[in-house]
This record gives sequence, structure tokens and C-alpha cells, in this order.
Amino acid sequence: MRPVRAVPAGDPVHLLTELRLALSATGDALLPVPVPSPTADNGTGADRAGLGPVPRRVAVVIETSGSTAAPKRVMLSTDALLASAAASSVALGGDGQWLLALPAHYIAGVQVLVRSIVAGTEPVLLPPGHFDPVVFAEYARRLVEPLRFTSLVPVQLARLLDAADADPAILTVLRRFTGILVGGQAVAPALIDRAERQKIRVLRTYGSSETAGGCVYDGVPIGNTLVRAVDGQLEISGAVLADGYLGDEDRTGDRFRDDHGVRWYRTGDLGAVAVDGTVSVTGRADNVIVSGGEKVSLDAVEALVRSLPGLGEAVVVRAADPVWGQTPVVVVVVAAAPPALEAVRAAAASALGRAARPSRIVTVETLPLLASGKPDRQALEAFIAR
Repeated sequence: MRPVRAVPAGDPVHLLTELRLALSATGDALLPVPVPSPTADNGTGADRAGLGPVPRRVAVVIETSGSTAAPKRVMLSTDALLASAAASSVALGGDGQWLLALPAHYIAGVQVLVRSIVAGTEPVLLPPGHFDPVVFAEYARRLVEPLRFTSLVPVQLARLLDAADADPAILTVLRRFTGILVGGQAVAPALIDRAERQKIRVLRTYGSSETAGGCVYDGVPIGNTLVRAVDGQLEISGAVLADGYLGDEDRTGDRFRDDHGVRWYRTGDLGAVAVDGTVSVTGRADNVIVSGGEKVSLDAVEALVRSLPGLGEAVVVRAADPVWGQTPVVVVVVAAAPPALEAVRAAAASALGRAARPSRIVTVETLPLLASGKPDRQALEAFIAR
């Protein structure tokens, strides 16, 4: 067994040093945290001063964002982290230099550091704070290795593409990347199309902290990852799987199952696997409402809504309704010019059925975001329920 030590992720240089020790088993297991104080609570209701011990093979513990459920502490072994890095290297065409543009306390940020350690290259670290495409381009120019990579969330990519439309220098920088990984949440096909038209190589990634990060690139499992659909829910196996959840045997037993000697992780995501092995994700199993007696996937409604003019960054959440029980509600920033509600309702009814029609369009000054860049859906649901 080995102890777990909370390490502030606001200093990625220090975290990188500690991560090298953790991966080599000469240091403690690490819990990267987004606050200066190792004992800060961060909304989990637990003191980070008393975390361990964990199995000797565990190198990193990742605290999830809690975007759809209570936060979890995911235990990742050195083998799982290195297996993920190796699979990514093969999928991307080799090891290279990385630009860290995501918080280092999330798995996507940690994996940028792990890949850098494996590649023997020095990562370029974007300054913390508001994401600025101009600053991103400035730091991206510091990448000197032949192969250059970064990992982003969709909203970051969208802002970069907007900036590239107005500034050819930013477009040139984006084209220098060998590959740009985009994940953490659903990526609109229109966003990928924009990048392709501008000759920027973007790869859609799918995975989670429980799979040591992205384990499916552009619908194709990487490394020895296997994906299957059981009763419409995706399950994953392979060397990248986490050991489980720290201090939560019940949740570990619920999510990680043994099937004829093969360990599978139940993702909680709805999707399908084609005959050729291509994986498609349709939404979260827990992001479904019952409206008028019918099940409605809010992820499906959101994907439909985002395809409409003026709603490209809209978020769809649930709201109580005295007649329907629950209904979808579209949330959009006030600066946008969304179509009329009736047009949105008609489009949803045509594509998904009458029960999927949003009951309202709510405007906000800004969308509340989690540190990972994902919309804070719980905050939005609380806001519209006022």
C-alpha cells in the first residue's frame, strides 16, 4: 500500500515533477487538486488530508467534476496511465511535444503530462485563467518538436476557430499541430467540419477518468480497448481501466464488473457499436427525463437544438412541468439570436417526437461552467427552477 497526497494542480511544473516520482513508484500516489490548500474541500464533503492508503500500483487519484452525479475519486494505476499514453502515441502517429491547455487536476490535463513524460519532451504550459486564443497561439509557437499536440474541450476549439477566421496567424498556428484532441463532452459535427475545412487535424475523443482519459478516437477504440453495448449502455474493457473508486466499494462494484474473466466498466453512456467496431455515443443514461409518459434523452434534444441557427452553444436541461411532469428547457446566452420557440419545438417534434419539444428558451448572461469547461447543468437547473 502507499499513501495518497493532495498536490495543487495550479503549479503544473511542480505537479510534473511529482508525477514522475508517482509513476516510478518512488513517491506517493497523487491527487491533483485545483486549490492551493491540500485540505480544501472542493464540495466533496471530505477532508483531503486523510485519503489513503491505496494499492501500491495506484499512482494517481482523479476527483471527478460531478457534472452529472456526486463527485468520485478514481484510482488509476501506473500501468493504466502508461497504457493510455502508449495507445495515444500509436493512434497519433508517434510521441511529440504537448501544449497543456486544460486544468491539470482533470484526467485530460494529467494525461498531457503523462504523455510528455513518456515521450521525454518538455510540455508547454498555458497560463491559468480565461482561455484566450491569442495567448494560446503565442504559447503554441513555443512548441519545437516535429510532432505537436494539444488537448481541448469543444468550447476552446470553437473560440480558436472563430479567432482563426479573423486572424490568419492563428490559423497558421493551428495548422502546425500534428493533432488536436477534443473531448470531455459531445462535439458538434459542425465544429469538426469547420476544422476540416480549415485543414486543421482534430480528433474526437471519448473516455473518462475511469478509462485513464480518451480511449476511443474518432469512434475507433485505441490500444487494446474493447467497447460493447449491453442493453443500450456502453461498456469498456482493456488495460486503461481504473482500479475503482477510493473509499467506495459499493460504487466500484456497481461500475466495474467481471464477465467470464474480463473486467468491464459500465460507462453510464448510451450508444452503439457497429459491426466494424465503430463506437457511437448518443447521450448519458442518467440524462433522460420522462415527459408525458415518454422517455426523452436531453442529449438528443441538445444535439438537435444545436443544429439550429443561433443555438450552436445552447444547453438543454430538465425542468418540472405541471402537465408533462418534466420538459426540456433550452438555455442560451443573451447575446445569441435564437429562433422563435415555436420553430424549435417544431424541429424537435419532427425529429424526436412531441414529448421532446422544449417548453421554454431561457437566456442567461453567461453559461456557468465547471473547471473542466463543461456546462454546469446542476447550476442551470437550479437557475431555471427559481
